[in-house]
Amino acid sequence: MTNKIALVTGGSRGLGKNMALSIAQKGIDIILTYNNNEEKSEEVIKEIEGLGQQAIAIQLNITEFSKFEEFFDNVQKLTKSKIGTGKIDYLINNAGIGINKTFAETTEEQLDTLYNIQFKGTYLLTQNALKVLNNGGGIVNVSTGLTRFCLNGFSAYASMKGAIEILTKYQAKELGDRQIRSNVIAPGAIETDFGGGVVRDNENMNKIIASNTALGRVGLPDDIGGVVAFLCTEDAKWINAQRIEVSGGQMI
Repeated sequence: MTNKIALVTGGSRGLGKNMALSIAQKGIDIILTYNNNEEKSEEVIKEIEGLGQQAIAIQLNITEFSKFEEFFDNVQKLTKSKIGTGKIDYLINNAGIGINKTFAETTEEQLDTLYNIQFKGTYLLTQNALKVLNNGGGIVNVSTGLTRFCLNGFSAYASMKGAIEILTKYQAKELGDRQIRSNVIAPGAIETDFGGGVVRDNENMNKIIASNTALGRVGLPDDIGGVVAFLCTEDAKWINAQRIEVSGGQMI
């Protein structure tokens, strides 16, 4: 019997890497994408193979919309030749960037950048993925706790993620006839290099966030991957159209 396959965008580092490894620990094979850091992606591939799962890395720029059809043709070919099937079972839309600018200072270019990467790219990539996504599979989108609470400097970023949360519900509704589930996770503040490492490296911000989190610390990548992995299992088969915040009780 062929293993199930999950495609994790932006899976070469940070949260995406943790998601890919956590999903692999569930006995699921992995396709991960990287933008320009092939070396890091190969390191993740080796870690996944060390867990006994098969893995493939494919380059993808989430803003090169015209190449999405070609990308999924490549996914079909590679998975068929290396894993034994041309289909995937789960799509994890993780790839993204953060821009930390106040509402008054956000430029049109920054707004367009966030729109193209965080919303348009995710929207169109998932559209193109439908031809290779098995019936009964699942989509996991990634939002942010910042759609519920506000921290200065994230108006544009959080607005795009708010749109992703609405999109998730529509995907769940319209893909239900194929038994495809769509859910969205909303991490709280996490210590990664995301957004220039602002949460990890700004000691004052880190302390403020920790003091406003019920569990008393800032999140780590290990806090997130297991939740995504759970959504890629039969245990989560009746969870659909849900926003699951993973923040340790931030700003409650």
